[in-house]
Amino acid sequence: MSYFFTSESVSEGHPDKVADQISDALIDHFMAFDPQSKVACETMVTTGLVVLAGEVNSNAYLDVQQIARDTITKIGYTKSEYQFDAKSCAVISAIHEQSDDINRGVDRGNPMDQGAGDQGMMFGYATTETENYMPLALDLSHSLLIELADLRRDTKEIPYLRPDAKAQVTIQYSDDNIPERIEAIVLSTQHDDFDSSDEVMLAKIKSDVLSILIPRVKAKLSANLQALFGDDIKYHINPTGKFVIGGPHGDSGLTGRKIIVDTYGGKGAHGGGAFSGKDPSKVDRSAAYATRHIAKNLVAAGVCNEVLVQVSYAIGVVEPMGLFVDTYGTAKVDMTDGEIAKKVSEIFDMRPYAVETRLKLRNPIYSETAAYGHMGRTPEKKTITFKNGANEKSIEVETFTWEKLDYVDQVKKAFIL
Repeated sequence: MSYFFTSESVSEGHPDKVADQISDALIDHFMAFDPQSKVACETMVTTGLVVLAGEVNSNAYLDVQQIARDTITKIGYTKSEYQFDAKSCAVISAIHEQSDDINRGVDRGNPMDQGAGDQGMMFGYATTETENYMPLALDLSHSLLIELADLRRDTKEIPYLRPDAKAQVTIQYSDDNIPERIEAIVLSTQHDDFDSSDEVMLAKIKSDVLSILIPRVKAKLSANLQALFGDDIKYHINPTGKFVIGGPHGDSGLTGRKIIVDTYGGKGAHGGGAFSGKDPSKVDRSAAYATRHIAKNLVAAGVCNEVLVQVSYAIGVVEPMGLFVDTYGTAKVDMTDGEIAKKVSEIFDMRPYAVETRLKLRNPIYSETAAYGHMGRTPEKKTITFKNGANEKSIEVETFTWEKLDYVDQVKKAFIL
């Protein structure tokens, strides 16, 4: 009997994602001007207001209000009718110094003895469903909203789009977990007010989504994924009707409320800790990236077709509490999951400082992670320029290092593949 699985994504203009992007813009600026900064920064956004709160230990002093406004401008909230405008919104900062009690458990004389910034468990996941080893439903949901944002910025084809949007995709799977078809696509997009009736407005939006957005998304997919777009897909486009009021004016937004969107869309597992607004000493972030790196390299090397990797830590303690691997019965090696986990522990050093250095995490690379998922993205070397008042600094970085397949050869050698 076939079954269905659903994942959702939200756009960069969704209020929670606005908050995530502001928090990560602050992280990037702290990393740019003081790479050893320790930061945990939360953001709340609502009608005409941004509130910044958190703890920082850094030699850098930032114009946090301007960084928040620049981020909001980049997202697209630049008109007064949105009731949340980069130029006019109030920005309140309640950021203060980080607790010495936490900091003493992290900083050590020998960097390799750096303890974990908190307790907790983190998960990484990978599957052969897609070319980037991500779950298909989530990958398609992200793709729909990335393309929608491109259309919003190119105002010629769909000029009425506003920044807030959500997408959801339901996939039908066979008994042996192979995607068979797309069952349903739900897409809600904020839009300008129309002069015409609601019926005419909704018909226009649905027509543009089906005739412009969907073909653009399909064109970027492989032939086997394009084949999943049958004529029987159930489309629900702005199913509640008019969606003019949106963004932080429609709903308040908070950092860290879209952790499933940020990871695997409900596939695999999640340890519960958010990523955005945290420097890499916080294992909620760094270890989640490290376990994704492990999972992706295991699947790419042919150890299994699907895998979940868990690691856990105690605050201030260097070595992980344990490493767990679940291959869901898809292992291609004659080993138990426990034996695979032991071998993985020998290949990948999961001490917090080793993770930071292996994945180059003390670089300002986080703003790009804060919308459309932290996983499944394409690594890229680039030069980014940061401004802080009169100060300007250009830094060459490598983004999404945890998505690199740089350990495939080591994994194959270890598992004799």
